[in-house]
Amino acid sequence: MRRFRVGLAQINATVGDFEGNVRKIVDAIERARALGCGLVALPELAITGYPPEDLLFKPAFIEANLRALDEVTRATGGLTAVVGFVDKRDDIFNAAAVLHDGARAGVYHKQYLPNYGVFDENRYFQAGTDAPVFTAGETTFAVNICEDIWYPTGPGTLQALAGAELVVTINASPYHAGKAHFREKMVATRAADDLVCLAFVNLVGGQDELVFDGASLIVNERGELVARGRQFEEDFVVADLDLEAVFRARLHDSRRRKEKLRADGAVSRVVVPALAAPAEAPPAPAREVTPLERVEEVYRALVLGTRDYVWKNGFKHVVIGLSGGIDSSLVAAVAVEALGRENVTGVTMPSPYTSSGTRRDSERLAKNLGIEFLSIPITPVLNAYRRALAKAFKGLKEDVTEENLQARIRGNLLMALSNKFGWLVLTTGNKSEYSVGYTTLYGDMAGGFAVIKDVPKTLVYEVTRKVNELAGRAVVPPSVFERAPSAELRPNQTDQDTLPPYADLDAILEGYVEEDRGVKDLVARGHAEDTVRRVLAMVNRNEYKRRQAPIGVKITPRAFGRDWRLPIVNRFRER
Repeated sequence: MRRFRVGLAQINATVGDFEGNVRKIVDAIERARALGCGLVALPELAITGYPPEDLLFKPAFIEANLRALDEVTRATGGLTAVVGFVDKRDDIFNAAAVLHDGARAGVYHKQYLPNYGVFDENRYFQAGTDAPVFTAGETTFAVNICEDIWYPTGPGTLQALAGAELVVTINASPYHAGKAHFREKMVATRAADDLVCLAFVNLVGGQDELVFDGASLIVNERGELVARGRQFEEDFVVADLDLEAVFRARLHDSRRRKEKLRADGAVSRVVVPALAAPAEAPPAPAREVTPLERVEEVYRALVLGTRDYVWKNGFKHVVIGLSGGIDSSLVAAVAVEALGRENVTGVTMPSPYTSSGTRRDSERLAKNLGIEFLSIPITPVLNAYRRALAKAFKGLKEDVTEENLQARIRGNLLMALSNKFGWLVLTTGNKSEYSVGYTTLYGDMAGGFAVIKDVPKTLVYEVTRKVNELAGRAVVPPSVFERAPSAELRPNQTDQDTLPPYADLDAILEGYVEEDRGVKDLVARGHAEDTVRRVLAMVNRNEYKRRQAPIGVKITPRAFGRDWRLPIVNRFRER
């Protein structure tokens, strides 16, 4: 057996924090050396953090990144490290540095630049054209970056045909629900198709609305899982690979000999000095990391995205308006898990229409979570508003205007607490509400981070039940699940006075927002045509609100914001 030990360091990098990122990278290299790894891989753009966006237009940022890489290079004595950085030539490139025993052995430039969904890499980078293969002693390996591995006949295939027994792909692959499972299937397919061991290291952590879930992978030439990284936390994955098994497998595949001819001249070859074999170490321990099931995965993504947004932006405390409903209950539970109960304040702001049940549930939730709880009634302020507007509104009936006044008063009070104490306001609107505009500008939309902005209402219930399940007790009171959803802005109000039942609404929104299905497709799925047309009209006319909303954690395959670019001025209507 020709054993080769590889390590994957899924670190939580921060955009622009060169000092902090270098420290994490060097620590990972030292750990790899102590564990006897021949190679350690760090994520895509680990030096800069991902995505750096328009910081890439600043020459000083590029130069700082190169100085940071030099510091990392000096730390690589005795092994090989693959580190993501921004390379500067006549243009800039999303690059992987192959650092070998204290020197730079080579650089790979990402060839397939994603320009869809949340990605905008054509805006910043030039695409690479070369796919080098590196040989160090008996080991031949190659490197590529993220999108490159998603193409069935991309650079990884050429590198394998040119002799690479191990392909290392460094990634900043953002999360959405279910993606880790899909990604694992893709990696296994690539490895088996190319008869190559494949090491896939992924970034972990929150960056603005994106969350990177880690879940790094090492698979063998048969596409079998060798090791898996944990989700939503930093991890170091180590595995021993049998590279002789790759050679044996290739001997039995005559098709590969014919395909191999097309790799001649398509890749460059780099020979690096062989390193002294590390002292014989016991086999790497087996890892038992079970993927999270769907609902817990969403919950962990919300927690990590909230924690990193708050801490990385220098906030220490958050404040949440507690209505006694399911949405604010989930946001509060996420905040406590992310930040600690001592860093969360809940505020109830009852109006004349607030029921005794929701008041009790707000207080009970705060007690169960162990957070500070404030009560600031809005009735005196609402009466003052009514008096101030009495002359202008004379002779007019009350309508949604007076409802929105209440939401805006609450938004003002939360922002006052934010200003006074330096607390970040977490808003509580969900994706169903943001989709159809069942939100109030400068009211319940006022805040710094919208935790569940991309979580449909039906999924909010599932995740909140998971909160109670994980806690082993009813953190969120049972009555919160049982009560009909209501904004409580007028007597006996429920959400279904204005909206279709949430099960129907969310199914229509999934089809329209995430799948671009039109009226005919949605009606064919069993939805009433008048309901479909009403929902789509609400989505279309409320884009102006969504543009003014705070960002929130991306959970679904298509989130409002980076993924969704509907014009505000738009007269197109499907007939």
